[in-house]
Amino acid sequence: MLLREFPAVGILGARQVGKTTLALQLAKKMRPKPVYLDLERPSDLAKLADPEQYFDHHFDRLLILDEIHRVPEIFRVLRGAIDARRRAGRKAGHFLILGSASGDLLNQSAESLAGRIAYRELPGFTVLEVPKQPKGNLDRLWLRGGFPESFLAKSDSASMRWRENLISTYLERDIPQFGSRVPPVTMRRFWMMLAHCQGQQINAAKLAASLGVSGQSVRRYLDLLEGLLLIRTLRPWAGNLKKRLVKTPKVYIRDSGLVHSLLGITTLDDLFGHPVAGASWEGFVMENILAVLPPGTSAWFYRSSAAAEIDLVISRGVRNVAALEIKRSLSPTVSKGFRLASADINAERRYLVYPGKERYGIPGGVIVIPLCELVEEARKW
Repeated sequence: MLLREFPAVGILGARQVGKTTLALQLAKKMRPKPVYLDLERPSDLAKLADPEQYFDHHFDRLLILDEIHRVPEIFRVLRGAIDARRRAGRKAGHFLILGSASGDLLNQSAESLAGRIAYRELPGFTVLEVPKQPKGNLDRLWLRGGFPESFLAKSDSASMRWRENLISTYLERDIPQFGSRVPPVTMRRFWMMLAHCQGQQINAAKLAASLGVSGQSVRRYLDLLEGLLLIRTLRPWAGNLKKRLVKTPKVYIRDSGLVHSLLGITTLDDLFGHPVAGASWEGFVMENILAVLPPGTSAWFYRSSAAAEIDLVISRGVRNVAALEIKRSLSPTVSKGFRLASADINAERRYLVYPGKERYGIPGGVIVIPLCELVEEARKW
């Protein structure tokens, strides 16, 4: 566990993904009992009026600081507190910090806590964390997304209401608190546009024209949502190839449940009949795989001007490359473009991921594999 190796550990994740629950579960197992502060609560925030004194008072205990991005100035104090504990012989396990904005946290701690902090991102539920029974849990996870309260809601409509409230909270509270002056109605429209364009290469100029803003504003909106861990920008493959490759990244809303909520998709019947179903499934599969990959792996997509394409390329070093094609069909086939692209990048492993239950091989060294089985394997890559 990282708390045994580093003085400070940061858990990153979107709002309501379960960071606090995880931290409090860890705290129950620790002695002496850690101190937990929720920095969104005025009473807890007031305790840090003199942070140096407060940290000194709890010198021998782990301090859990939740929503730390609310008090960015605290990072200047953390370095001194960590170094004081190190001098006293405490090498690790001083602070556990939780935050919902990766960009701010990483930037604020880059200089202050360099070499003193390790980060881990907490995703929503993955396919490995939900029971295989009752039948249909995989589709339920895809429909509702990985936020715990959304997945565990009593009905699809209750789950939809929960996600709608989460979106409103981001639009009316969180996004303005991170310095954005964009009106909530504009950001909602932008977010809905991204849902309609799930998994596509984004044309910033076209989006800007539709919103009546500049291309620079669109890029700022993308950076903001990515910093809040709500979208993922997947970069094109950057290998050393003498081919003409596309250079525009693809953008995914990271939680499939939010995609469906933004598009008004409440039930599986609605989803199966919607044009976004294929792209939504692709994003869902991708997030499940990326959530379990070990540190040091990189994710890309590949697309050449000659229509050779790979949905997801995972690399770890120069020679350890996996190519994945993602299909929603129960009787999937591999495209010629995937075979050509896999040969272009010398992919050692080639997979076709689908929602079925059987694993089998097809010509070209491609393994057709169920999502759950691939996610289990990906943990060991």
